[in-house]
Amino acid sequence: MTVIKKQRRGSWLSMLLDRMALLIGGELNHLLTVNRSQRPWHMPIIAAIAISFPVFVGAYFGDLPSGIKASLGSMIILNLPLVGALPYRLVTVMAWGFAMILSFALGLMAQQLPVLRLPVFMLIGFGVVMLGRYYRQPPPAGLFVLMAGAIALFIPVPLEDVVSAIGLVLMGSGSSMLLALLYTLFLLATRPIVSAPTYRYEPDMLSDSFIVVSFVSLALVIAVLLEMPYPYWAAMSCFIIIQGMQMRTIWIKQLHRLLGTLVGMGVAGWMLSWGLSVWGVAIAILLMMLLIEAFVDRHYGIAVIFITPLTIFIAEYGSTMLAAPVADVIIHARMVDTALGCAIGLGGGLAIHSTRLRVPLRRLENYLLTHFSV
Repeated sequence: MTVIKKQRRGSWLSMLLDRMALLIGGELNHLLTVNRSQRPWHMPIIAAIAISFPVFVGAYFGDLPSGIKASLGSMIILNLPLVGALPYRLVTVMAWGFAMILSFALGLMAQQLPVLRLPVFMLIGFGVVMLGRYYRQPPPAGLFVLMAGAIALFIPVPLEDVVSAIGLVLMGSGSSMLLALLYTLFLLATRPIVSAPTYRYEPDMLSDSFIVVSFVSLALVIAVLLEMPYPYWAAMSCFIIIQGMQMRTIWIKQLHRLLGTLVGMGVAGWMLSWGLSVWGVAIAILLMMLLIEAFVDRHYGIAVIFITPLTIFIAEYGSTMLAAPVADVIIHARMVDTALGCAIGLGGGLAIHSTRLRVPLRRLENYLLTHFSV
């Protein structure tokens, strides 16, 4: 009898170990899988040129910070749809360009009165999430629009320079729209037109947007209370993680971001040790954007390795030239902010899938739609 029990126990333990090995193997395979890109091979090249062009212009005129600010506006090229006719594609890019300029302008104005920072950030975040979900925008959707507003809330810009800073983002958006027009004409001439999707309000859009904005704002508040030097990094990390709709996607993205950021810290420290000139910074941003766009839809973790030094370059070279001691502080702060944002983003992902939270939010959503719809 004892022998039979031992055999059963051994058999049960063996089955458990086999299931755990199968589960771990499946998750590791999902984590390490490099997907096939669904975009034209030349899209990363166009995006890298559009975003780095203002940086090269700034380097040429000896004003690198202004060029980097303008490059924020140029990031709307990443929202260029690859479906639909010419008017649909251009209107989409122009709409995100307007959102980018408005977000940056609101951030700079709220910066002058710190009590408005959180309400303005929540307003921008809610609008970005709602627009992205209503128009079914694929990644990055409104990520860079929200990032522009978040950066504008905290980068030191004197009141007399607010208008010129907004103008720089406007110029960057304009140059990106022009390149989007030329590239779209090329795509339409060489590829068959795929019909654009139809848009309508989907259930839970308001509820999901409320949850996303609440957790992203929570990440920002905690980072500010902890007096982190770059609190918007925590908010952006949270936003990226919580955007995953499936729980596996959320935790895989979290691991990708944490591991990618860890490696990216080493890459950033190595690159900062080069002591790059203004032209060197412009070339580095061009190459990093090219690598990011080449890998972002293939393997997010590899893309994050280059996103990390890119954000550090934008944050620091966009204001003053970077010194070595400051670089160490930035790299440490970037890792801490990312870990904080990922943890809160995972909590937000759990909240999105919580049926208990969903019930009262749906009631509120139905009430608003019933009483305020036209």
